[in-house]
Amino acid sequence: MPQQSGDTLQRAIQQLDPAQSDYALRCVEEILSAARRCGATDVHLQPTAASLEAKFRIDGVLLPVADLPAPAAANVVARLKVLAGLLTYHTDRPQEGRVRLPQDEIEMRVCTYPTLHGERVVVRLFAGAGRYKYFDDLGLPADAFGPLKRLLGETSGAILVSGPAGSGKTTTVYACLREIARASGGSRSIISIEDPVEAAVEGAAQSQVRPTAGLDLAAGLRFLMRQDPEVIMVGEIRDRATAEEALRASLTGHLVLSTFHAGSAAETVGRLSDMGIEPYVLRSGVLAIMNQRLLRRLCTCAEPSERPEDLLGLDVARARVPRGCEKCGGTGYRGRLLLAEMLPLTDGDLARAVLDRRDTKIIERMANDSGMIDRWGRARRAVEEGLTSPAEVRRVLGFSEKH
Repeated sequence: MPQQSGDTLQRAIQQLDPAQSDYALRCVEEILSAARRCGATDVHLQPTAASLEAKFRIDGVLLPVADLPAPAAANVVARLKVLAGLLTYHTDRPQEGRVRLPQDEIEMRVCTYPTLHGERVVVRLFAGAGRYKYFDDLGLPADAFGPLKRLLGETSGAILVSGPAGSGKTTTVYACLREIARASGGSRSIISIEDPVEAAVEGAAQSQVRPTAGLDLAAGLRFLMRQDPEVIMVGEIRDRATAEEALRASLTGHLVLSTFHAGSAAETVGRLSDMGIEPYVLRSGVLAIMNQRLLRRLCTCAEPSERPEDLLGLDVARARVPRGCEKCGGTGYRGRLLLAEMLPLTDGDLARAVLDRRDTKIIERMANDSGMIDRWGRARRAVEEGLTSPAEVRRVLGFSEKH
């Protein structure tokens, strides 16, 4: 658990002797091992005037776990840079590399960034291939599960999975690829262009961008179109060029899956339009948009509450609030649950609204009127079922709306 892992890591580091030549090596081993044990997705090493602070992101929340002595900070960072194949003598510029330890299936991305007190490092831990979920394991609600599974059998069109950073978009897209490969029995040509490839998908030919060779997402899409693909996965749509190439492929007899940063399904339409994508391309090229968020799931130690202040303005009849116990490491939460809203652009009225360039709020209202359960509706239901707390809903969805 988080607090227990932090205490254990701090004790392990305190037992090491900074005067020993292998101090940095052993510190890095202890930190990465602890991160893997507690299921952290990211490790942050933040230099300050007094120490090098180590933090883990667990279930989407950043938690302090240890402090390393400031004089050792540079050597610890240098050790990570060596593992990632980075230049240790460049301390005044950002660098990025990857680490794959022979004894471990988990691959890591190491990013360094110069700050006032030294280099800050963030290590992203990618799950091994066996830890990624299959389609049936995603926890999608029935009204999104069925339609999405049917769409994966289509031969053309784009399916976009949107959400903010850390909302599980890549996990969902990989699960969709696995479902397509399983259902087709190897009879469909599946190709991807990603940045980076986070896990191998059996039955798919995966490729990674190489900016130094002139291979970015848009260029990769143009090249792989000559590889006779039937299903194309684009790691992320970040700019107009990639969006245009992806949607062009969706209009020419290819099923395209990709991720996109947006706060809601309707906002995804607005952001693509702001990129300069023509409404008729969105209308004809996009089959559906699924927006998702990940919320922490309450531990069994949670307690019911009827205090109005605990509801935080949510329109719910009842709620449970976190208490904290040994099982959850004092956080009150264990694991996460998925909130998903499914916006089909094949619906007549919604399709016309897209063609007419209607406002995002109008499109969302029309989608709700036609039966879509949006992120707030999912969140309220999760709170009333005791799966999560109002505080967690507000942490993830914000306070800008009362709902």
